[in-house]
Formats: sequence, structure tokens, C-alpha cells
Amino acid sequence: MIDLQRLQRRILTGLIVGQVLGGVGVGAVVSVGALLAAEVGGSNAWSGMAATMSTLGAAVFAIPMARAANRRGRRISLTTGAVAALTGVLLATFAAAILSFPLLLVGLALAGAASAANLQARFAATDLSAPDHRARHLSIVMWSTTIGAVAGPNLVEPGEWLGRALGMPHLTGPFLFTIVAQALVVVVYLAALRPDPLLTALADAPPRAVQPRSGGFATLRENAAARHAVATVALSHATMVALMSMTPVHLYGHGASLTIVGFVISLHIAGMYGLSPVFGWLADRWGSIRVIYLGQAMLFVSLVIAWQGSHSEFWVTVSLVLLGTGWSAGTIAGSALVVESVGIDERAGLQGASDFLMNAFAATAGALAGPVLSAIGYPGLGVACMVFVAVVVAWTLVRSRAAVLAPVPR
Repeated sequence: MIDLQRLQRRILTGLIVGQVLGGVGVGAVVSVGALLAAEVGGSNAWSGMAATMSTLGAAVFAIPMARAANRRGRRISLTTGAVAALTGVLLATFAAAILSFPLLLVGLALAGAASAANLQARFAATDLSAPDHRARHLSIVMWSTTIGAVAGPNLVEPGEWLGRALGMPHLTGPFLFTIVAQALVVVVYLAALRPDPLLTALADAPPRAVQPRSGGFATLRENAAARHAVATVALSHATMVALMSMTPVHLYGHGASLTIVGFVISLHIAGMYGLSPVFGWLADRWGSIRVIYLGQAMLFVSLVIAWQGSHSEFWVTVSLVLLGTGWSAGTIAGSALVVESVGIDERAGLQGASDFLMNAFAATAGALAGPVLSAIGYPGLGVACMVFVAVVVAWTLVRSRAAVLAPVPR
């Protein structure tokens, strides 16, 4: 007889360690990816392709990783993501050595599997959770990403020094930390996720609850609660990415130093992850719907400040902090609703669809934010993003009043 509480504690510990290591790897890639793309591509115009390819890679890997989880468990799925990311970083390093821009883009897309794995890990934390602890466990795993996300960028300089000492191509030294981190992630997941949390939960589910469907998108077509939950996560993420991605351009273009730009983004990241456990606790205690309203309220205030206070570095900083905390509340509560909206047999597929759409919306929002900024400025971008918030709030009101959130087998 498996002690599920003891197993869940071990699973959470393994996921947290994996998230810390994965965050270090992702942080290093994000920090130098844009610079490397510009250098290998021969123009600063190519610098944005690093984030674009990494985001698209995360979106593309979300679906096959979800299918792998459904068939063979989280252990195999998450390990596969880490191996793909490790392969991508090695490929990107080789591309830099031979100055092949197309190969570099392929490597960066494969490296996006690390982000896909990090996203899936938050759902893996809920596989064996009691219903009143799901949001809390999800948020704790999300919070642990903060450590790696903060540490990763700070390893760029020592990584480059080490890379020069080893004769590596320019700007690829920081990838050494990513390579080591992803290799350790593989070891951690193989060792800690045994027995597999998802397979254990499926085996423990009532027989009538296990009725596999064709996948997450089939569930979205049939399940109104799932559509609302996934839309909340995707639109909250799109709001955050659209404004955040253009903030450094806006600040730097208005005379802010790179130090100020870095400080503002650091505070934004702290807002994204620092209060995650609080929002998880609130979602378990108040219910996910109320925390969604709270998150959208913070996003709306952030956008209003961006609209009215874009001339002030102080108010832009306040806006970015609120943008991060609003994203955190919306993502955690929306992700908890994703888990609650279906039975255990459908969760992995739906979670994969959610992560795919989350990244696809982010890539689209980030791509459109630049033209919007050029056309109507940073204040106009803030107003334009209010449309996403309005859709989430209106949809949540309809779902709440209709009381469609029926219980599902857990």
C-alpha cells in the first residue's frame, strides 16, 4: 500500500529541485539568446528571434509532452523535455561555432522544451494533491522557479569567463550552466518521480472515471468550464507578455539607463513569482473564481497606470510590479480551474492544450506589441491590453452566474 501523503511530499521536493535547476538553465538561455541571435544573424534586427523561437518551442513541445505524460507518466514526460532542452543548447553552441543562424534557431526552439517542462511541473504537483491543497501545491512549485530565474541571468558573466577559458564560441559560455542544470534535472526527475504521480493517481481513480478521450482540444470543444479556465490562463499571460516585452524599449527610449531597466524587470519578475504561495493559499481558501477577479483587478490597475503614468519611471515600475502579481494570481487560479474542470483521466491532455495556447498567445501578443507600440505608443499599448482583461472578467461573470462548474470525478 502506497503512502500517498509521503509520496506527494517526495514528488513536491523533486519538482521544486527540478524547477530551481530548470530556471537556472532557462535564465541563462534567455539572457544571452538575444545577443547570440544578433551576432550570428549579423544584425540587431534578429535579436527578438531568440525569445520568439524559445516561446514557440515551448508551445510545440506542450502537446507531445502531455501525450507522453498520459501514456507513460510525468517522469518520462518531464525527463524527455529536459533531454530535448539539453540537446537544443548543445546544438545552439555548435551553431555559434560554425555561425549557422538557421541551426541556432532550431537549437533555441529545442531549448524551449525546458519552459514546457517547467510549466508541466506545476500541474504534476497537483496529481496526488487533495482538492483543498491543489492550488497551494501548484503555486509552491511555481514559486521555486524564482530562484533559478533570478540566478540564471547573474551567471552570464562568470559563464562567459569560463567559456573563454575552455575555448568556447563567444557568448556561449553561460550555456555551460544550462547544460549542467538540464543534465541534473534529468537525474532528479528520474530518481524523484518514482512511482509516477500521474500513473499512481490514475490507478487510484474509480474505474468509471477513467474514460480517455482523444486529447486536450477535444476536451475544450466539449467542456465549457475547461474553455474558461484555459482562456483565463492564456489571456492573463498574453496581457503580461505584451506590456512587459515593450517596457524595456519604452524606458530605454525615454532616457532610462540599462541599470534602471534591469531593476524594473527584476521587480516585475519578483512580482510574478514572489507571492505565488499566497495566491495558491487564497485560491484554496476563497475559491479560484475570486482569485481570478483579484488577478484581473491588479492587471487592470497596472494597465491604467501604464496608460496614465508612462512618463514616470516610478509609475512604470509600479505598473510592472502589479502586472507581475496580477499575472501570478490569474495564472495560479486559472491553472487550478484547469485541474478542477475535468477528471484525472483528461487532465494531462487538457494541461498540454493549456500550455500550448498559453505560449501561442504569448508569442502572438509579443509579436503584435511592437507594431502597436510604434503606432500608438506605450500608453496606447496599455489601453489595448485592457481588452484581454475585459474578456476574462466578462467570461468569468458568465461562468459564475450560470453556475456551470459542476463537480467532476477526482
